[in-house]
Amino acid sequence: MSSVARKPLILGSKTYKDITDDICAPVEAPATKRWFGLLLGAKALFLFYIVHIAIIIGTGMGLLGVNHPVAWGTMIITFVFWIGIGHAGTLISAILYLFRQKWRTSVARSAEAMTVFAVMTAGIFPLIHTGRPWLDFWLLPYPNQRGPLWVNFRSPLLWDVFAVSTYATVSTVFWYVGLVPDLATIRDRAKTKLRRLIYGTLSLGWRGSSRDWAHYEIVYLLLAGLSTPLVLSVHTIVSFDFAVSMLPGWHTTIFPPYFVAGAVFSGFGMVITLLTLVRIGFPKFKDYITIDHMEVMNKIIMTTGLMVGYAYGSEFFIAWYSGNHYEVYAFTNRAFGPYWWSYWIMISCNVVIPQLFWFERFRRSIPVMFVVSIFVNIGMWFERFVITVTSLHRDFLPSNWGMYAWSWFDSAILFGSFGMFLTIFLLYLKFVPAISIAEVKPVLYVGKKRPGHEGGH
Repeated sequence: MSSVARKPLILGSKTYKDITDDICAPVEAPATKRWFGLLLGAKALFLFYIVHIAIIIGTGMGLLGVNHPVAWGTMIITFVFWIGIGHAGTLISAILYLFRQKWRTSVARSAEAMTVFAVMTAGIFPLIHTGRPWLDFWLLPYPNQRGPLWVNFRSPLLWDVFAVSTYATVSTVFWYVGLVPDLATIRDRAKTKLRRLIYGTLSLGWRGSSRDWAHYEIVYLLLAGLSTPLVLSVHTIVSFDFAVSMLPGWHTTIFPPYFVAGAVFSGFGMVITLLTLVRIGFPKFKDYITIDHMEVMNKIIMTTGLMVGYAYGSEFFIAWYSGNHYEVYAFTNRAFGPYWWSYWIMISCNVVIPQLFWFERFRRSIPVMFVVSIFVNIGMWFERFVITVTSLHRDFLPSNWGMYAWSWFDSAILFGSFGMFLTIFLLYLKFVPAISIAEVKPVLYVGKKRPGHEGGH
C-alpha cells in the first residue's frame, strides 16, 4: 500500500521520544499556578460538600427536599446521573479496544479515569439516602449474624450494590493495569529516590520484557471482555430501581435500553467537557487529542441523543396505546404539569441542541462542542429529575399529591459533588500520564509516511 486513506491520529512530526517527553511533561514538571488555582477551587467546593454531608447526616434527611409523596430526591437523581457519566469510559476503553478502534488510544485513559472517579462520586449518594449511613453494611450479604434479618435478594436496590461495586472494581483494575507500563516509564525517568520508589512500587516491577508484554496483553484483553457486559448491566440494573415498581411513569420495559443510551450520551458529554479543558490546560496534548478524536465522539453524542429522543417519544406512544389512564396522565403531567419547565429543559438539552452536530463545522468547533457538552449534562441531570420527581409528586390519589420541597442543601449536595469529582481528576492529571504512552506509540504512523518508507500502515 502506498498510503492509508485515513487522517493521522497524531499530529506534527513526532518521534517516539517526543511522545514520551510530551506526555510525561505534566507529571515531571513543577505544578503551574493555573493548576494550583483550579485545584484550590475544586478543593474548596469539595470541603463545602463534605461539611454539608456531615450536617445532613448529623441532623437528618429532612434538611433535603424529600417529603411525602416525593420520597426520592436529589440523592437518587444525582446518583443515577453520576453512574451514567461513568459509562463512556468503559465503552471507549473496553468495547472499542475489542473492536480494535485505534482512535480510542489518545482518549481512553482519561475516559477510564472519569469512569472510576464518577462511580466513586456516585457511591456516596445511596449511602446517605438511607438516612442512617452507619447501618449501610446491612445492604451487604455477609453471613447472617442477625437472626431472621437478611437482605432482600428480590430487590433491585440490592442488585445495585452488586452491580455498582463490581463495576467500580473492574473499572479500577482495568484502568490501573493500563497505567502500569507508563508508571514504569515515569519511574525510569525519575530524578529523585522518593519519586523512583513511589512509581517503582506502583509499576509492580514492570521491566518491559516480552514476558511482561505478553502477560499484559492477555490480562488487558480479559478485563476488556469482562468490562463489556458491565456497560449494559450496570445502568440496566439502575433502571430496574424504577421499572420494577407499579408506579405510572416508572413501570415501563423501555427503561433498560433507554437508560443505557442515556448513560453513554451523558458520559460522552462529560468526556468532551473534560478533554476540551485538558487541551486548554496542556497545549501539547492537542497533537494527541485532535479535533478528529473530538468529532468522532460528537457523532456518538448526536446518535445517542437521537436514541434518547426516540425513547421520550415512545413513552407517550406506549402510554396512549396501552389505554391506561394513569400512564397517560403521568406523561401528560410531565410535559404540561407543574414541572413542565424541567421536562422542556430536558428535551431542549438532550434532543434539540445536539442536532447541531449534523453540521461538520459545529462538530469540529471546540467552543461549540464544549457548550453543547455542558447542555448535554444539564439535560441528563434534568432527565433523572423528571423521571424521579414528576412520577412521584402526583400518583393515583389526588389527595396524596404534593411538590418536591427543594432546599439549599439539595443545591449544596449537587454542586459539591462536582468539587469531589474535579479534585480527584485534577490530581490524576498531575500525578499520572493522562494519555497512554504505550498505546499511542503504535499508532504514530497511522495515516502518515514512515521515515524511509513511501507509505504508512
